[in-house]
Amino acid sequence: MNKLRRAAALRYDPEQDSAPLLVAAGTGFLGEQLEKKAREYQIPVVKDESLAEVLTGLDIGREIPPYLYQLVAEVIAFVMKTDSRYKTEKGS
Repeated sequence: MNKLRRAAALRYDPEQDSAPLLVAAGTGFLGEQLEKKAREYQIPVVKDESLAEVLTGLDIGREIPPYLYQLVAEVIAFVMKTDSRYKTEKGS
């Protein structure tokens, strides 16, 4: 059985946001398009089906709930560690 593609996009700016914000989410075709656009614009993509399932059930434009802080922090840390643009901007 083929699972529906789920994708979610988060934004986090510690100077503006008290917690990461869900800025886009979708399932099926929309999820596929979100991932395609992220790759097109070289936005890091982290595959985590469980997290995507939870995030696609939340309201867009809202902060993620506290019970997701640890998991999302791990994703953000991974992206910051592996994303060459972040390393270049921060002088690492």
